[in-house]
Amino acid sequence: MNQISLDFILEALGAIATYTFGAWSELIGLFFLTILIEYVTSIAASVKERRGLNIWGFTRKGLMLFVIILAHRMDSLMGTDILMTCAIYFYLANEFISITENYRRLGL
Repeated sequence: MNQISLDFILEALGAIATYTFGAWSELIGLFFLTILIEYVTSIAASVKERRGLNIWGFTRKGLMLFVIILAHRMDSLMGTDILMTCAIYFYLANEFISITENYRRLGL
């Protein structure tokens, strides 16, 4: 793949991310990091317990992102930034609880 095509793809992905989530903030970065950590700890706990992965967990994360995207679009209409921030904090608390539960399943 040549450099122009790669640049175009990255620019398009950046434009999509900016449209869906607004300007990238530390809060959004923390949210995606907790999603990643929760998913990794969930996989580790499932492996330890010799259980299969639950597809609902992956689907739930996608639905969380849809709610945050919707909150951002509503904020854009109202000229605020509170709805997306509140939604992210709510789901952050949920992810932290899930990480703690996964640590318990791992015996930590």
